[in-house]
Amino acid sequence: MASSERYTLGHHASVLRTHSWRTVDNSAAYLAPYLTPGVSVLDVGSGPGTITIDIATRVNPGAVVGMDASAEVSIQASTLARDSEILNVDFMAGDAYALDFADDTFDIVHAHQVLQHVADPIAVLREMRRVVKPGGIVAARDVIYGAASWYPLLPGLDTWMRVYQSVARSNTGEPNAGRSLKAWAMEAGFTEVESSASIWCFSDEDDRDWWGSAWAERALKSSFAPQSLETGAATQADLEEISAAWTEWVSDERSWYAMPHGEILARK
Repeated sequence: MASSERYTLGHHASVLRTHSWRTVDNSAAYLAPYLTPGVSVLDVGSGPGTITIDIATRVNPGAVVGMDASAEVSIQASTLARDSEILNVDFMAGDAYALDFADDTFDIVHAHQVLQHVADPIAVLREMRRVVKPGGIVAARDVIYGAASWYPLLPGLDTWMRVYQSVARSNTGEPNAGRSLKAWAMEAGFTEVESSASIWCFSDEDDRDWWGSAWAERALKSSFAPQSLETGAATQADLEEISAAWTEWVSDERSWYAMPHGEILARK
């Protein structure tokens, strides 16, 4: 992300807690067949590093680099890798618009839930294309927030969706990025783009608690809260309504929530 861009959720503990759930199986299954031993990978926007470390275990002895805009989060990811005794991965802070690597460096360049947060996703994809080797793969997966669905139909969750979309766009992001990935890749210069879709679904007790409780906290304590107030997208009462709705959703055993994602595998 550029210095003028803001990450809607920030790096509050409630955000990193949900990000740490992510693995190749639940967040990059479309890429898994290509994660073979010896492959080199750059993970753009690697966050707390759980997907990156999972990638590293699959491509070992291939070299993996995780890059994130936050130096602090990159240090945390490095600690996790060291504690997990994963030695073929390094983490660094960097700029997705100006990757600090030579042309044609990596076999795979991957980004999960990144392009929705940047003002110029096509420029980022061009930069990812630059550093991937000829014949290599640029892979990306992003949510389509506007197509999310839930039960029960709580008014507070309608408020949440309205506010989230507004705040994300005020931060120059695109909360429905998943549906545009194929088009963006083609505009970035890729002529061979394979697209797919997959869904996160949260319904059982543990999943409800994990997702809904995190959002009940995020609504009041993460960067989402002050940004919502600053932009006029929400009042404090709205944020409290959102938090209470997620808490109610968690406690209802009938609750169900689904988030669709778009995915691309683009070859250079």
